[in-house]
Amino acid sequence: MQVDGPLVLKRHLPRSWENTLEMLFLADKTLFSWMCDIRRALHREPELAYREKQTSALIARELDTLGIPFQQGLGGGTGIRAEITGGNGHGPTIALRADMDGLPITEETGLPFSSIRPGIMHACGHDGHVAMLLGAAALLNDMELPGNVVLLFQPAEESGNGAAAMIEDHVLSGVDMIFSGHIDTHYPVGEITVDDGLICSYTDPFTISIHGSGGHAARPHEAIDSVVVASNLVMNMQTLISRQINPAHAAVVTVGRMEAGTVHNVIAEHAVLEGTIRSAHRETRERILQGLERVIQGAADMCNAEIRIKFFDGLPAVVNDMESTAIARAAAVDVVGDTRVVSQGQPSLGGEDFSFYQQRIPGCMVRFGGRREQGVAGPAHSARFDFDEELFRYGASWLAHVAHRALHSLK
Repeated sequence: MQVDGPLVLKRHLPRSWENTLEMLFLADKTLFSWMCDIRRALHREPELAYREKQTSALIARELDTLGIPFQQGLGGGTGIRAEITGGNGHGPTIALRADMDGLPITEETGLPFSSIRPGIMHACGHDGHVAMLLGAAALLNDMELPGNVVLLFQPAEESGNGAAAMIEDHVLSGVDMIFSGHIDTHYPVGEITVDDGLICSYTDPFTISIHGSGGHAARPHEAIDSVVVASNLVMNMQTLISRQINPAHAAVVTVGRMEAGTVHNVIAEHAVLEGTIRSAHRETRERILQGLERVIQGAADMCNAEIRIKFFDGLPAVVNDMESTAIARAAAVDVVGDTRVVSQGQPSLGGEDFSFYQQRIPGCMVRFGGRREQGVAGPAHSARFDFDEELFRYGASWLAHVAHRALHSLK
């Protein structure tokens, strides 16, 4: 995994805060090309959660190129914490975070830098997140800072606990506020969404195990068909949303995996359902969890089957606090202009482990518009996902700019 040549910033950049706006408006041609090279190298060789060894090594090499000190081996072994020190080591400290893991998906984009690893691809933009944070590091490294900026390259966002693992390794020590951004192809390049309050949902993964009684396909009365029980459960779960939840409150119950049986002429004795609950309000979450228990008990009684449900550690909601959001919005206005800073509207039902950081310190996550205007690209988590790399100019600039604004605000 290589990037074509080291970054050489042949620029005479203004160093004072008063002149920072001009410098940070957009990344220049050299920096933009470097970020594209990084993104494509990562995209070509994606790695799954907690296995991001080559990704981590590439990041380390580029930080070395920039002369930024860092610590490796964090968050389960592949995370990196780098720090740009300003203000003679005094003053506030701001963190910027990028996730870096891929997904178990076989790529179908046809890109010249498509994944060479069967069954793995960057289908959520994490390759771009790494590229933009390194770009922001290059910009910040040329600035006089009134404090310190911590750069967090985090593994395993897709597994939902990479942030928690990083926190366990004390990456937030001394940090006052944290920011991050996520590529979103629902918005055009040059738009940045900024919202305070809840922006990403609670997530609650679950597994349901059904134990019936096997038998001959021609004599169903002698068996308890776990396939029928499972099918009824899937349908009845949907009534939790359509008939028991306030329609003004966003929520969804999705079964993503169903497994049962071994052959066509045998009634299956066992079945397994795996799914997730997404909810945008605390009271809605509790109502769904309780309702799912009732649905399962009812199905077990009706069919005389044994049904068990197991909930796994999910994610808390991403909630942007007002102070960090105000800073994020001001930085976005400076970078893209007032009319291109937009709201995402209703909270997303997607989960994000950035929420773990926000449980410790104030923080804000925004979205960078990355829709491609030409060609066909699929949505996030699909085999055809792609985005317009032009967004790197805005994303890297916003990350650097929001760090500057936050440091001055907290100072």
